[in-house]
Amino acid sequence: MAVAALYTQYNRVWIPDPEEVWKSAEIAKDYRVGDQVLRLLLEDGTELEYAIDPERLPPLRNPDILVGENDLTALSYLHEPAVLHNLRVRFAESKLIYTYSGIILVAMNPYKQLPIYGDAIIHAYSGQNMGDMDPHIFAVAEEAYKQMARNNKNQSIIVSGESGAGKTVSARYAMRYFAAVSKSGRNAHVEDKVLASNPITEAIGNAKTTRNDNSSRFGKYTEISFDERHQIIGANMRTYLLEKSRVVFQSENERNYHIFYQLCASAQQSEFKHLKLGSAEEFNYTSTGGSTAIEGVNDRADMVETQKTFSLLGFKEDFQMDIFKTLAAILHLGNVQITAVGSERSTVSGDDSHLKVFCELLGLDSSKVAQWLCHRKIVTTSETVVKPMTRPQAVNARDALAKKIYAHLFDFLVERINHALRFSGKQHTFIGVLDIYGFETFDVNSFEQFCINYANEKLQQQFNLHVFKLEQEEYMREDIPWTLIDFYDNQPVIDLIEAKMGILDLLDEECMLPHGSDENWLQKLYNNFINKNSLFEKPRMSTTSFIIQHFADKVEYKCEGFLEKNRDTVYDVLVEILRESKFHLCAKFFQENPVPPSPFGSGITMKSAKQVIKPNNKQLRTTVGSKFRSSLSLLMETLNATTPHYVRCVKPNDEKLPFEFDSKRVVQQLRACGVLETIRIGAQSYPSRWTYIEFYSRYGVLMTKQELSFSDKKEVCKAVLHRLIQDSNQYQFGKTKIFFRAGQVAYLEKLRLDKLRQGCVLIQKHIRGWLQRKKFLRERQAALIIQQYFRGQHTVRKAVTAAALKEAWAAIIIQKYCRGHLVRSLYQLIRVATITIQAYTRGFLARRRYRKMLEEHKAVILQKYARAWLARRRFQNIRRFVLNIQLTYRVQHLQKKLEDQNKENHGLVEKLTSLAAVRASDVEKMQKLESELDRAAAHRLNYEEKGKKYKAAVEEKLAKLQKHNSELETQKEQIQRKLQEQTKELKGKLDDLTKQLFEDVRKEEQRRLLLEKSFELKTQDYEKQICSLKEEIKALKDESVQLQHQLEEERITSDGLKGEVARLSKQAKTISEFEKEIELLQTQKIDVEKHVQSQKREMREKMSEITKQLLESCEIGDVRSRLSVEDLEHLNEDGELWFAYEGLKKATRVLESHFQSQKDCYEKEIEALNLKVVHLSQEINHLQKLFREENDINESIRHEVTRLTSENMMIPDFKQQISELEKQKQDLEIRLNEQMENTKGKVGELSNQVNGSQEEEGRKNRTIEAQNERRTKEKEKLVDKIQAMQETSEHLKPFETESEVESRFRQEASRLTMENRDLEEQLDMKDRVIRKLQDQVKTLTKTIEKAGDVHLTSGPKEYLGMLEYKREDEARLIQNLILDLKPRGVVVNMIPGLPAHILFMCVRYADSLSDANMLKSLMNSIINGIKQVVKEHVEDFEMLSFWLSNTCHFLNCLKQYSGEEEFMKHNSPHQNKNCLNNFDLSEYRQILSDVAIRIYHQFIIVMENNIQPIIVPGMLEYESLQGISGLKPTGFRKRSSSIDDTDAYTMASVLQQLSYFYSTMCQNGLDPELVRQAVKQLFFLIGAVTLNSLFLRKDMCSCRKGMQIRCNISYLEEWLKDKNLQNSLAKETLEPLSQAAWLLQVKKTTDSDAKEIYERCTSLSAVQIIKILNSYTPIDDFEKRVAPSFVRKVQALLSSREDSSQLMLDTRYLFQVMFPFTPSPHALEMIEIPSSFKLGFLHRI
Repeated sequence: MAVAALYTQYNRVWIPDPEEVWKSAEIAKDYRVGDQVLRLLLEDGTELEYAIDPERLPPLRNPDILVGENDLTALSYLHEPAVLHNLRVRFAESKLIYTYSGIILVAMNPYKQLPIYGDAIIHAYSGQNMGDMDPHIFAVAEEAYKQMARNNKNQSIIVSGESGAGKTVSARYAMRYFAAVSKSGRNAHVEDKVLASNPITEAIGNAKTTRNDNSSRFGKYTEISFDERHQIIGANMRTYLLEKSRVVFQSENERNYHIFYQLCASAQQSEFKHLKLGSAEEFNYTSTGGSTAIEGVNDRADMVETQKTFSLLGFKEDFQMDIFKTLAAILHLGNVQITAVGSERSTVSGDDSHLKVFCELLGLDSSKVAQWLCHRKIVTTSETVVKPMTRPQAVNARDALAKKIYAHLFDFLVERINHALRFSGKQHTFIGVLDIYGFETFDVNSFEQFCINYANEKLQQQFNLHVFKLEQEEYMREDIPWTLIDFYDNQPVIDLIEAKMGILDLLDEECMLPHGSDENWLQKLYNNFINKNSLFEKPRMSTTSFIIQHFADKVEYKCEGFLEKNRDTVYDVLVEILRESKFHLCAKFFQENPVPPSPFGSGITMKSAKQVIKPNNKQLRTTVGSKFRSSLSLLMETLNATTPHYVRCVKPNDEKLPFEFDSKRVVQQLRACGVLETIRIGAQSYPSRWTYIEFYSRYGVLMTKQELSFSDKKEVCKAVLHRLIQDSNQYQFGKTKIFFRAGQVAYLEKLRLDKLRQGCVLIQKHIRGWLQRKKFLRERQAALIIQQYFRGQHTVRKAVTAAALKEAWAAIIIQKYCRGHLVRSLYQLIRVATITIQAYTRGFLARRRYRKMLEEHKAVILQKYARAWLARRRFQNIRRFVLNIQLTYRVQHLQKKLEDQNKENHGLVEKLTSLAAVRASDVEKMQKLESELDRAAAHRLNYEEKGKKYKAAVEEKLAKLQKHNSELETQKEQIQRKLQEQTKELKGKLDDLTKQLFEDVRKEEQRRLLLEKSFELKTQDYEKQICSLKEEIKALKDESVQLQHQLEEERITSDGLKGEVARLSKQAKTISEFEKEIELLQTQKIDVEKHVQSQKREMREKMSEITKQLLESCEIGDVRSRLSVEDLEHLNEDGELWFAYEGLKKATRVLESHFQSQKDCYEKEIEALNLKVVHLSQEINHLQKLFREENDINESIRHEVTRLTSENMMIPDFKQQISELEKQKQDLEIRLNEQMENTKGKVGELSNQVNGSQEEEGRKNRTIEAQNERRTKEKEKLVDKIQAMQETSEHLKPFETESEVESRFRQEASRLTMENRDLEEQLDMKDRVIRKLQDQVKTLTKTIEKAGDVHLTSGPKEYLGMLEYKREDEARLIQNLILDLKPRGVVVNMIPGLPAHILFMCVRYADSLSDANMLKSLMNSIINGIKQVVKEHVEDFEMLSFWLSNTCHFLNCLKQYSGEEEFMKHNSPHQNKNCLNNFDLSEYRQILSDVAIRIYHQFIIVMENNIQPIIVPGMLEYESLQGISGLKPTGFRKRSSSIDDTDAYTMASVLQQLSYFYSTMCQNGLDPELVRQAVKQLFFLIGAVTLNSLFLRKDMCSCRKGMQIRCNISYLEEWLKDKNLQNSLAKETLEPLSQAAWLLQVKKTTDSDAKEIYERCTSLSAVQIIKILNSYTPIDDFEKRVAPSFVRKVQALLSSREDSSQLMLDTRYLFQVMFPFTPSPHALEMIEIPSSFKLGFLHRI
């Protein structure tokens, strides 16, 4: 398509304007090729004939839809006016200061604090795609950080611009972003140190200028170093070209460096008094510019901040004071007065106070300083000459000294800052931030401007090469042919400046000459470059200047001062004096061979592009120009080794007015910073680039049906473009994108708009046609009605004549007589029929009255019998009530008797237990006797051993015997069968031993006699004890007899109970027959109703027959003949005939009421029977329940009997042990008898007596065993009887007939009620008796256990809700139940909080033991275990949810069973018994509450981290309503995104994630209130993140996107409703987002709209509302932008609000969590431990 074809009517173009640079105009007439004039219509309505050149037509204006784009490369027409207009709209109207221009971020200085740099903004941009968010310095920093982390390649951010454009602030924000997103855990405060370097460098390197209050007067390149984890580990700073002249001179309305004014403002503080400073007005170096204060800046507060940053970097107070002393000395040096002495000499007074302070502070000799400030030393080959200086020369020498000291101080501070930021490890990567001056041109340009513009030429060259490299890579990636593009190459300018024999070389050469001057150097420039280099010119009107053609503009430089500034020399004598200073810092500055501070980090090694030649002597000092060229070469090498990112700062105006746009100044800066050059380069190729999907979505309306039928969208796009754009050179097809030349997208937008406009016109045509047709039909109908009435009136007027009136009157008379005849005939017919009906009706009424009287008589008789029955029933009820009272009294009396009997039984049981205890003590006494016998035998053996001294063989045999006996005792159970043989062998051995020892025994006869006497005494004591044991055993027999009697009584009572149960079961069988009777009654009721309905039908049929007979019997044939069928039907419809039959209807109604009354009676009787059946069924259920309870009691009795049987089975073991003991004693007695049979027989007799006593005791034990066996048999018999009774009760069946059941129905109901009550009371009594018997059995069991010293297992126990564990198992408990437990295996089929309940049961056990150490250890272990498992699974949502639930349950258990009344309100009585008794755990409750809060916060953080990546794609980007949003052109930033959006999230993803969270929380048993709080927190996050992203994405602020957001909010509300979470207040947290969506959709034009916005948007702050209005972006040309005047109206209304000035919502805000107390409904006694928990070492108590 030809470009000229776009210049059609209504299109707009840009024409130059002297004020606005460019202004818009509309084409009033189509342009044709060859026209010399273009007719235009200006915006003010004036017409203009604009002369044009056919080769250079005025630039076209972009469609309004493309205006205000985030990226300038997204514009269809790329030229200077389009860029300028886009920036003006974004900055002045939308209040957006950042705009992309390809790879450049254009930053406009708003001269106003904006709320777009907070932590919330940093968090919003972190991890985001650069093209997805609005342009921002944080987006550039994020892209650099992301590419560094992904590619492991160093990055650079190059910030440039004029003074006052905001370079320093932009660099500061970029560094702040890096510090925020790469927090380091190991290097404490390293990020703060990096940021703290900025205030120090600003204090010593920034100053107020006419353009900027905080202008950086030096270039700075900061390398921020990162480790392998991409965390900041340190930084390094390099500085360039400090403006030293500002130390001694400032222009009007400018200031010196900030640090001087901060010192003067703090001069009166005690720590600075020794510096002897005053106000800034008192010093020459701070008052030259005449402006010592900055509006809104507090120098004293800034001094405090500077000191804080010094301390933060580790600078001690002594070091700081040294810095301040040096600065104060510079100020005093500037006030040293130099007076002229004649015209050739000058002098300094030795009494000068400032000179003394200067020398005092720096430790110098004041006389020497005073002398050499006014003299200079000239050293020649033959002599040294001291030459005086004039006053101007002395002043210059003083100022040069001050500048030199300050330059050394500046470099020293930078070195120390680098040292403070130095790191020990190895640098992995770095990001460099270059804050350097932009291109400068002033009225007077000197050496500083020359160096600055030289640096910008180098940076522009690097920028151009990088742009072309990116473009080439893009074209090669898409397989687009690469063609060279003509662009401005500034290499010739760079060669002019830095090449051999260039400007810098000539300047250095002139500086080396002793008599070199600026004029001589300039003359050399003229001779070398005029007419030889087109980039160098000589001004026409000046001989002291030269002009260089830079890439941005021509600049004229004054040569005055170039040599002096390039030399930067100080006289050697002054340097020597300073070198000898007693002040160490000053002496260090002027060392002979100072070691230059290394500007590089420890991990970076770089070398200069050109070799720097070091001077051999002092005469060959390195000049400033050569230093700057070397450092600049090194900087360019560093930048070329990194991936650069560009930020161009622009000043919108010179008056520092907020959001004021000066087009001239902006265009000047855009040209200077290379933005327009980038635009021009891009416009020469294919600047507009669309992906196939974007093109298909945007221009689908231009596609035909045939094209849309293709399956491949890429082919569809190609076909459409071939059809729409004939010139194939205007576009190229890449692999993934379509490349368009400039203007083609605008042409496509025009076609699209025309297509949409045509569609709108077509729709409007049909709608307007339909409206007009509707209006026409309505008007036509009205016209017809008017015509009808008009014509009818006209006809009436014509028809009314005398003849017509006569005819009408005659017709009326005829009608009168005819109608009268007909009425009379009808009257006669009706009269005859009425009389007939009356006759029949009166007869019917008389008969009915007779029947009614007869029925009433019968009803009286029925009432008599019914009332008599009711009276009898009332009497029976009263008698039953009296009997109930009597029975209750008797039952109470029996209960008292039973209680008394129970008390007596209890006393007997106590006696029995006491006797059992006495028996146990007797057994112990017997054991003691046995032990005494053993001791006596041992004593005997010892005594015998004394006699074995004479024979060693006897001693050996006795030792062998004792050893053999001990072995026999240990192996007793294994060799029972061989016991007799061994005893025989032992007897034989004992015989041999006694024979051998016989002679020895005789010799010891006297001693043995004494022993026999002692034995006799002991045997007497044993006999007495045996007698007492016999008496006690008799008492035990008596007690056992009594127990047998009690058991027999209990059997009798249980037999009676079984009989009653059997009788009740028989009666229960009759209930089924009652139910059958009720069914019969119901069937009878149905039959009666059917009979009544049939009678009604018969009555109706009879009435119809009677009516027919009456009509047939009447002799009215002549009337019938005159009346037609229609007349009869008409009469019937009018109700005239039925009026005659009213009497018949009344009779029918009487019958119906009679039958209805009968029906009601039947229904009442049936209802009464139903109530009785329900009551009986309830009683039967109750009886069945009692019967089941009785069966349970019987089962418990059976279990008890079996347990006693098992216990009795242990008695033979006990008997066997006693028999073994007897055998052992018998063996001992045999041994004693054999030893004593020849000495004396008394010992044998004694042993026989003891043996007899043991046998008697064994017999008694056998009798007890027999009694126990008898009891066991009796209990078994009792169980058999109970089973037999149950079987007989099951086999019993009712034999009563139906008549008997019917007669006994009412009596049995009342009797069953009374018997049920009696049965309940008896069951309660039996239950108490059985429990007492169980207690007695337990006491007997304990007695038997004590007697036999055998541990028997107890019977079934009632659990106490405690778990017994050992102290050493505590670690296993924590490991298995907390650390190793997996939630997925617990939540299935188990109660919520099961681990918490188990832990609490262990706590109860420790409390029951009253062991404080054990309880404290357990609680600490539980808390530490929970902390550990949460720490180990800090990102596991399920684990956090599980332990949050269990922690809350454990906390609730501690509260529920604490014994405090407020927590015991909902406890059952049994739960109150389980309360902790010995310890107060309130302190641990507080600790657990804190742990739960920490778990909850981490739980929320994990949920937020999981759902946050889904929120923006699902809530904001996904189109829930398909087809209503259209894609707009995207710029370079969207194309060069480093993020691959392959997996797109939808709204369903958000809902799915929420459902996962909800289901997991519910499965883990989390408290519903906590679930609601968590959902509220999640919904707040969803709303806040979505709204924050909306604030930062201008492309999303449209009406259609508001509809999408509203739809997504409705999905969230439906989800809440589905989960029954409406009362969680989660919906309210979405209110700001909902209001924002409404604001996007609402009309925004009139004052009423502004008022409505003010009233409705109460949840949004004023800043947020204005932001949305300013960011509102139309999707199509049919939408309109929000006018600035409307925004101002809303802003005026919102000015009265006092809300937050923050734009972003705090996504990290957490609502206060409340842990509700929910008592556990689970009984601790019923909780069982699953085997999967591996807690077998725990035992239920």
